[in-house]
Amino acid sequence: MKIKYIIAIVLIATAIGAIVSTYGDSSTYVAFDTAVENIGSEYHVIGSLNRDKPLEYNPEKDANHFSFYMQDSLGMEMKVIYHNTKPQDFERSEKIVIVGKALNKDEFEASQILLKCPSKYTEGQKPGEL
Repeated sequence: MKIKYIIAIVLIATAIGAIVSTYGDSSTYVAFDTAVENIGSEYHVIGSLNRDKPLEYNPEKDANHFSFYMQDSLGMEMKVIYHNTKPQDFERSEKIVIVGKALNKDEFEASQILLKCPSKYTEGQKPGEL
């Protein structure tokens, strides 16, 4: 076989391997209702903290247990359980993205929490202006 064909086959095999591995790791953005319909599948859910319900975090008892109530973009609320420390400035976040899976119709287990912090700029102010 010519060296060109061998290189082409190796490149194609590498590309196919990369596509398959990326596809297997991807998850989609959904609301809680979809996550509940597919218990055990991993999803991204965007929502906001329900400030009327308590946060459960006691680092002296268990530093790796944090739970809170979150409302998704459609208004459905679930208890979110996160087996890690509470993120810094969690209460100040405007939006929350959680990555994880529904345990049942009332609880969602998050493996990651991503926060959108409040803007440090006032409306109409541009970066660099005082």
